[in-house]
Amino acid sequence: MRVVVTGGAGFLGSHLCDALVGRGDTVVCVDDLSTGQVENIAHLRAEPRFRFVETDVSRSLDVAGRVDAIAHLASPASPVDYHRMPLETLAVGSRGTEHCLELARDRSARFVLASTSEVYGDPLVHPQHEGYHGNVNPTGPRSVYDEAKRFAEALTTAYARSCGVDAGIVRIFNTFGPRMRPHDGRVVSSFVDQALRGEPLTIYGDGSQTRSFCYVDDLVRGLVAMLDSAEPGPVNLGNPEERTVAELARLVLALTGSSAPVVHLPLPVEDPARRRPVVDRARERLGWTPEVSTEEGLRRTITWFAARATAPAALAGA
Repeated sequence: MRVVVTGGAGFLGSHLCDALVGRGDTVVCVDDLSTGQVENIAHLRAEPRFRFVETDVSRSLDVAGRVDAIAHLASPASPVDYHRMPLETLAVGSRGTEHCLELARDRSARFVLASTSEVYGDPLVHPQHEGYHGNVNPTGPRSVYDEAKRFAEALTTAYARSCGVDAGIVRIFNTFGPRMRPHDGRVVSSFVDQALRGEPLTIYGDGSQTRSFCYVDDLVRGLVAMLDSAEPGPVNLGNPEERTVAELARLVLALTGSSAPVVHLPLPVEDPARRRPVVDRARERLGWTPEVSTEEGLRRTITWFAARATAPAALAGA
């Protein structure tokens, strides 16, 4: 296939580009580099089946030639980024999604929206299944990201129903792995970077809040399966292995061999208390299930971070 990947220079998008090129597809990687990084795709630049286009899909998306599929991953995804770029986050979820859908309609291409578990908000149902409509505050501090993705889902569904676009929606739960930015505010990258530097691990609240962490290789397999299918979704993609944030901190310390202390800071407003996906639909309709445990994924992630660490912290177990 010839696949357009928006947000293709980002953490998740670059891994998807790797997987598609690796199996023989041609990839047009689109990114405005507001949160993506050229170094994530530098190894692909000489690949004849890979092309990078620096542009903001919120403004336009012009891709010449055949397009068989579009994976729309463009969006700030961490609280640090979407709080810094609130209007841009809303724009890429609305206008950016529409430009991608228009391209899909024009080229009769498969369209897959990378939505998020954040559409469930601070859930009143646990674990979260795709039929749950969520508990989201439309004017809260997280709303620019949550509502951008909720609108993107509504727009995708409307194009499928009204325009016949072959569209699918995946809801991505916490994903981690190599190429995360150390200071993007996500809990795995923050803990790993702090542990390797010997700095205190910062836990917001008492650490009893839970998350379900999916290693990036597993998540990408799910995205590829969705691109290859005609499944409309929404489909949860995540690892049902639920852990508290405090447990994650202890595991990172053990795997890095760090003796760094843990400090507690005030819990952000409306931070979700629990998060865990039901993945039966992904298993039944896509033949997908996560294979990499949280612990093994952390080992690989720590190894990657340690190789790039600037501080002199050659810690055992990494």
